[in-house]
Amino acid sequence: MEYTNREYCLEVWGDYACFTRPELKVERVSYDVITPSAARAIFEAILFKRYAMRWQVTKIEVLNPIQWTSVRRNEVGTTASVKSGSIYIEDKRQQRNTLLLKEVKYRIWAKLVFVPVSDRPKEAFAKHKPGADENPMKYYHMFERRAEQGQCFTQPYLGTREFSASFRLVDPAKDSLGPALSAEQGGTRDLGLMLYDMDFTHSKEIQPLFYRAEMNEGVIIVPPLDSKEILR
Repeated sequence: MEYTNREYCLEVWGDYACFTRPELKVERVSYDVITPSAARAIFEAILFKRYAMRWQVTKIEVLNPIQWTSVRRNEVGTTASVKSGSIYIEDKRQQRNTLLLKEVKYRIWAKLVFVPVSDRPKEAFAKHKPGADENPMKYYHMFERRAEQGQCFTQPYLGTREFSASFRLVDPAKDSLGPALSAEQGGTRDLGLMLYDMDFTHSKEIQPLFYRAEMNEGVIIVPPLDSKEILR
């Protein structure tokens, strides 16, 4: 059968968000808008089946004006492990300033890309091998049912786990879609280089991917992973 990539839309909002710029190590500073990797993670929190499917974010619409606020938080400067043993927090505590976003709201568009059984690696069949006639409708129905009921495997968040996200599934054919951020509200700007995603295909090291993000009337078009616009 012919496999198609069905596109879905989620409306996502929250009180605070922090999509941390990787070039700033000490103080956390957020990007102006949600990154494609953070948007993908919201879809994966609702439904993700390794090897069988993946999410490709195609478009991000910014609905609320970009607003900033600053908070100072206590962070622990190390992690506990079997080798290091326990941690006394008072000795490892660090106060850091965070420049984050507030009252954010987005419409995120993404395609559910189905991976045919014949294209999956051998490790995908360690526990169970699906039938050769498996088709994407199974995953379409699973996502639609879960998203409509507000179900998720893990709580979606906006950049960091303490900033939880609320979401609802949008049906463009039935729902009335409000306008995105206008140019007068700051909806047209060059956002510069932005983190696109992390490439885990190389076993030796994780490679960050970037792209030049431009927002036009509140709309950001996200290029596909194999696009020439992706900087490796």
